[in-house]
Amino acid sequence: MPVAVPPTLTPLSYSYVPETKEKLEWAELVTVDLGDIDTPEGKKRQAKVLIDALRIKGFFYVKNFNISQERVNRQFALGQAFYNLPLEEKLKYVPDLENGGYNGYRPAGRVVYDEASGLKDRVEVFNMPKFNGYFDQAYPQLIKDHIVEIEQFARALHSEVLDHLFVLLAIALELPEDYFVNLHKYEQKSEDHLRYMKYTKYTPDENKKIGNMWARGHTDLGSFTLLFRQPVAALQIKDHSDGQWRWVQPQEATITVNACDALTFLTGGYVKSTIHRVAAPPRDQQHVDRLGLLYFSRPVNDLKLETIKESPVLQREGYTKNDFEAGGYDVPTMEQWTFAKQKWQQSKGSYKDKENAVILPGFEGKYFE
Repeated sequence: MPVAVPPTLTPLSYSYVPETKEKLEWAELVTVDLGDIDTPEGKKRQAKVLIDALRIKGFFYVKNFNISQERVNRQFALGQAFYNLPLEEKLKYVPDLENGGYNGYRPAGRVVYDEASGLKDRVEVFNMPKFNGYFDQAYPQLIKDHIVEIEQFARALHSEVLDHLFVLLAIALELPEDYFVNLHKYEQKSEDHLRYMKYTKYTPDENKKIGNMWARGHTDLGSFTLLFRQPVAALQIKDHSDGQWRWVQPQEATITVNACDALTFLTGGYVKSTIHRVAAPPRDQQHVDRLGLLYFSRPVNDLKLETIKESPVLQREGYTKNDFEAGGYDVPTMEQWTFAKQKWQQSKGSYKDKENAVILPGFEGKYFE
């Protein structure tokens, strides 16, 4: 919906860089069409598309999600404006990163990418939690001035995208349609957040030193991650079917979506958390920074991440225990899992320092080549 811009502010705009002209090995991903869910037959069709995507590829596109490109562009413009703020201003909003805090600003330079040269990550993150009364988050004036439209955008991602995906997932697992919706209601306390994310470029020589890799292979910790189209090619997925890394191509008027750890736990591994990484862009895009707009959805904090027993599909297929249950370990709540994995991810050091560290009893941290 249109939002009035405060008259005292300079109008925001954002220009997308041209797409790469290099021939890359693109992943063949399917598209979930939310314009086809007005009938029971349409829901059934799209539920099949969704569950096949989750089990075969892990990533998929979503189209016809009823959020205008103009609103998306505004969020990219706000993200760009935020990263143009002086570093000393951004540093006022750093949370307790060492203990898993993540809402606010995370500066670059916490992970050593190349020990020989000392090159570190150049990834900046700014996370904004749900606007539902549970989070007392401080913001710079730029964000305060636009907080109404930011909140409306975040809420629209729930009502226009996530709720529909959760209905389709429930149908695919032969559960009541509102099963996953009820675990992700916006009004309840959960660790969702809207993110502006910036990857600052390296020189070609620096890219060689860090193995042309801006972020190692990993999985996200929640339910679904929404990634808005951004034409700097860098995202790669590890295909579930053959284990090969392929590039994810930006598609007009779509959101790229991946499944995350919580859905893997809740389905006993039937839904696979998607392994993905961020590579150095192709040569014709290495001269620009990469700005991302993402939303991370997570179940309610007090949900115990046990395998869903009510799903006939999981029972028939034999997906009845997740890693914690199979190993006889205590099953964490979503809140416990969130802060444990965030603490591991955000700790300083090298990837080698973090590899195989115990996140919680029964689960070790892992990066993927």
